[in-house]
Amino acid sequence: MELSGLKIFKYLPAAKKAQNSNCKKCGCPTCMAFALKLAKGGTSAEACPFMPEDLKKLIEHSNKIPQKTIEIEGLKTGGENVLFRHEKTFVNPSAICILLDCTDENFEENFKRAADFEINILNRTKKLDLVILKNSAGVNTGKLRAGARILTYEEFEKLPLEIIEDRDFNKTAQTLKFIREKAVKEKEENYSNPVCVKFSHSASPDFKDITARAAFYICKYANMLLFADIDEGMITSLMLLRENIFTDPRKPLKVEPKIYGFNGEDENALIFLTTNFALTFFAVASELEKLNRPSYLIVTPADGMSVLTAWSAEKFTAQMVAKTLKNYDLASKVKTRKIIIPGLLAHMKNELQSEIKNAGLDFEIVTGTIDACDIAEFVKGLGY
Repeated sequence: MELSGLKIFKYLPAAKKAQNSNCKKCGCPTCMAFALKLAKGGTSAEACPFMPEDLKKLIEHSNKIPQKTIEIEGLKTGGENVLFRHEKTFVNPSAICILLDCTDENFEENFKRAADFEINILNRTKKLDLVILKNSAGVNTGKLRAGARILTYEEFEKLPLEIIEDRDFNKTAQTLKFIREKAVKEKEENYSNPVCVKFSHSASPDFKDITARAAFYICKYANMLLFADIDEGMITSLMLLRENIFTDPRKPLKVEPKIYGFNGEDENALIFLTTNFALTFFAVASELEKLNRPSYLIVTPADGMSVLTAWSAEKFTAQMVAKTLKNYDLASKVKTRKIIIPGLLAHMKNELQSEIKNAGLDFEIVTGTIDACDIAEFVKGLGY
């Protein structure tokens, strides 16, 4: 529980109209000012000479770290301090790890699959977080480390982790919830270690079932998932889910504003325009890739806002679009003179056209589709 300034103030002399109210010995003009400053970490409890003991104990408890952070060769896990993402944010994404037995006849093949696995999410390459090797005596792990982040099982067992064997979904889910609540609500030191859910090996694993369970554990509240069987589809699904769960709700998800090219863009490429809101960008980019014809996507800086939000917040203006076109010098790159804007910005067409003309550019503004999925049909109707 975080202490607010108001909660702290209730314990101070001024709240009780007691002696030494607003004495200023803490360096603040009032007890309320001190309470607010203390809640924000701008001063220490020792600054108040009249602080009651029960408040000191409350502050000491509040300052405890709910969950420890473990760092493994640059990988951080744990460190969570809330039960729900919307309260603040989750901190370190649940690590997705594979346990491989070096004595298995398929070890080399499985290790290569684990080491080579990668996907691209939001222009960032994602790989397995950790490969743990069992029965690794005599194996040259130094050579293997070049392809992946590796730990031996002996090293893994020495980590300050709470390991849960996933044998029963309900029991595992309840245990994860119990541990996180003890850590966050009560700050019990006995429950402060990050939690790893370990899946057992199966001769014929049901990856759909494993994926469903693991998806729940990512949401509530596994810091690490350790799989004994590898499946690229399962890992991809979990990484995509994890990317959504472990974004900071206080920060918009955005991509770099610039010109992106698709399908061998050339001077005859189609030209589209949008903001740097990540969800819009990837929806449009996916459709442009499917067109199988050269195209450009101009991404304007808009603090990660969607097109209508950016327009209403004056982050997407005609002047900004004209300036972007000149900065990117698009006119020298293409013979195409039509720029397709999102359908939601149809009301800006004339304003954009006028501003572009005033900037000395000869592009024509064309109103496109509202939904990205309609781009292919829209392009067919352009006649070029």
